[in-house]
Amino acid sequence: MNKIILLKKRPFGKPSLSDFEFIREEMPTPKDNELLLKTVYVSVDPYLRGRMNDAKSYIPAFELNKPIQSGIIAEVIDSKHPDFKKGDFVSSNLEWKEYQISNGKGLVKVDENEAKLSSYLGILGMTGLTAYLGLMEIGLPKKGETLVVSGAGGAVGSVVGQIGKLHGCKVVGLTGSDEKVSLLTSKFNFDQAINYKTTSNLKTAIRTACPNGVDIYFDNVGGEISDAVLANINTYARLPVCGAISLYNVTEIQMGPRLQPILLTKSATMRGFIISDFAEKFPEAIKQLTAWLKDDKIAFSETIVKGFDNIPQAFIDLFDGKNKGKMIVEI
Repeated sequence: MNKIILLKKRPFGKPSLSDFEFIREEMPTPKDNELLLKTVYVSVDPYLRGRMNDAKSYIPAFELNKPIQSGIIAEVIDSKHPDFKKGDFVSSNLEWKEYQISNGKGLVKVDENEAKLSSYLGILGMTGLTAYLGLMEIGLPKKGETLVVSGAGGAVGSVVGQIGKLHGCKVVGLTGSDEKVSLLTSKFNFDQAINYKTTSNLKTAIRTACPNGVDIYFDNVGGEISDAVLANINTYARLPVCGAISLYNVTEIQMGPRLQPILLTKSATMRGFIISDFAEKFPEAIKQLTAWLKDDKIAFSETIVKGFDNIPQAFIDLFDGKNKGKMIVEI
């Protein structure tokens, strides 16, 4: 029998295990021009929380009592498709199933001899693309500037900081534990890192860490953390808005500083983005990330959780900051 994970009900606030349902179905069999895929690695990402709401967005909401989807690395177990053979590994946005049928559309072959299979969900996948293109296309880093990254201990943030360093920036990371502070400065080459949970006045701490002000703020978090950074931005600052994980589970609209006066008086640019905005630049981004990876100029971190049954809990753990770098479930 084949296990499948459905969205049972829409979460109110932080997701819980009761929002998911496990079912079983008979093993599928491929027909002509189809292939049978076995899930190997599953990516769990904060943006999936937005798809669990019944709200209009840049991507359709998940349907109730239907399988959830995310980035997956799968192995071809059986193929009746001319472009794929048994033993191939592929990457795509697929359903949370142990096994599933595909017609081949949207599948990208990945080579386990070139890089770890899981890295195609992280540094060489959506994570790396988001970090690289968000920073390069919106942040426009220049040598000598100061870059602040929130959610810096996460999958995207830890890569953003390293790219900033490669472009000559001073990089300061905001994260939620002393362990991640140490990791950012020792493994990911950040100049400084601040534990926002133990800092009594974050605005002042950022001002101390960034005596020349903040030129680029790569925002993964939103909320009060971002308010503290905005109080320290320079004239012509650039603010790529990648995520707002601190706000994904709120049940009431929160009020913060009015942004218009800050952006106006600083002639600053704040731009939200989704990675598909830059789809035409994916090949060059992957080429550059691969080169840095092979030359050991960039590092990445993964939190690997094992077991298909643990996919929902791994997703929930993202909102408690239990991941160091990319959160991936190995089946």
